[in-house]
Amino acid sequence: MVLLAGAALTACADPGDEPTAGPSSTTAGPSPTAAAPVTSQPDPGPSTSPSRPDPTWKGGPSTPPGVGGTTVTGTIRAGVEPNCLLLDDHLLVGGPRDVLTPGTRVEVTGRPEPGMMTTCQQGTPFVVESARRA
Repeated sequence: MVLLAGAALTACADPGDEPTAGPSSTTAGPSPTAAAPVTSQPDPGPSTSPSRPDPTWKGGPSTPPGVGGTTVTGTIRAGVEPNCLLLDDHLLVGGPRDVLTPGTRVEVTGRPEPGMMTTCQQGTPFVVESARRA
């Protein structure tokens, strides 16, 4: 019985624990069987895609909309919730708030994003890329 237990322990031993015969290797660098160390990368933060407005941007001259972009002109009105602005049936998301004020006639360039979640109860979200008074 003791002999059987010793054979079982020997079979389970890690081959890396046994001494190796012959000269030792003095090569530099990691061994091919060594696992690469796991390093954590810092979170890069939210993605900055062209369809999302830059909150620090203060408006400027109107430019033609990019691929998939739309230009809408009209008078801004306040939504039913605080800080919600509407232009026709578009809920304005982002853009220069000093230009986008209720009662102001504007030309806004951006992209509709109907699947975007907002706290406003009306309008189709429209991500503003640029805006100017008309």
